[in-house]
Amino acid sequence: MLWLLLLIPVLIALYIILQQRRQQSITHLSSHSLIRSTLPTGANNRRHIPPIFYILALTVLVLGLARPQAVVSLPRLAGTVILAFDVSGSMAADDLEPTRMEAAKVVVEDFIESQPATVQIGVVAFSDNGFSVQTPTNDEEMLLAAIDRLSPERGTSLANGMMMSLDAIRAASGQTNTNYYGDLSLTPEPTPTPMPRGMYAPAVIILLTDGENNQSPDPFEIAQMAADRGVRIYTVGIGSPQGTEVHINGFTVHTELDEATLQQISQITAGTYFHAENEEELREIYDTISSQLVVKPQEMEVTSLIAGVGILFFLVGAMFSLLWFGRVP
Repeated sequence: MLWLLLLIPVLIALYIILQQRRQQSITHLSSHSLIRSTLPTGANNRRHIPPIFYILALTVLVLGLARPQAVVSLPRLAGTVILAFDVSGSMAADDLEPTRMEAAKVVVEDFIESQPATVQIGVVAFSDNGFSVQTPTNDEEMLLAAIDRLSPERGTSLANGMMMSLDAIRAASGQTNTNYYGDLSLTPEPTPTPMPRGMYAPAVIILLTDGENNQSPDPFEIAQMAADRGVRIYTVGIGSPQGTEVHINGFTVHTELDEATLQQISQITAGTYFHAENEEELREIYDTISSQLVVKPQEMEVTSLIAGVGILFFLVGAMFSLLWFGRVP
């Protein structure tokens, strides 16, 4: 289509030839001085302005026919949300009906179904260890199936849940693994440069737990690691700070919510701490947590924009022609 641009010089040459013939005809019909005296001041020069706009319009429209593309920054709801799910034995407590685990599943599934397709959601489960249940995806069926597979396990390690969540975010962005669980390479990986203060990645972690951290490593060190990467952590505490009794394998275990730890994790990462003692409060929390509006560069065809500019040039040329000469060529 760009070969059509060769027609533009041809059109300009034809216009010049026509103007020369017009001038010759006027010269033969009347004296040159008489014509100049009867024309409005500047009319000889102004009559070239509308054709210039028409030529520009044709040039732009030919460019539009080539279907140009450009990288455009578009604001949209996008990003990665990691649901870090506590699957410790205390999640079998029945102070939320039928259990904390099952009540949380219902609310989380509603949250998944309400997210736009541009949001990637991953599922991480943690007890005394952390493991990825579902890599970030926008496939609702896969996410709901991953949530259904969760069941109560053993202890609670908030740090392992956050580390696995950061690994999932890193994998979703196409970066390499951080080797949190051992020195798998002879050469240590360089520490990522912390993001500028106040800058946040289009990724968040929703850490849902009902107990206190009773496993190493230190959760605050991992929270600072998330903050350095610009990842916010929203902590959601389930149950009562006074605690409750849970029967596990014939044993009665007292478990209580460590709100201070969850509050500090959220504070370090510029997130928010929420507390829910029943399913209704838990549902309100997930309604509050929304995806971030981010500006994401995206390659797109800009033919319509180019065509709009071409039409604008045509209209401007027609307006000048109508205003000055009372006609639209």
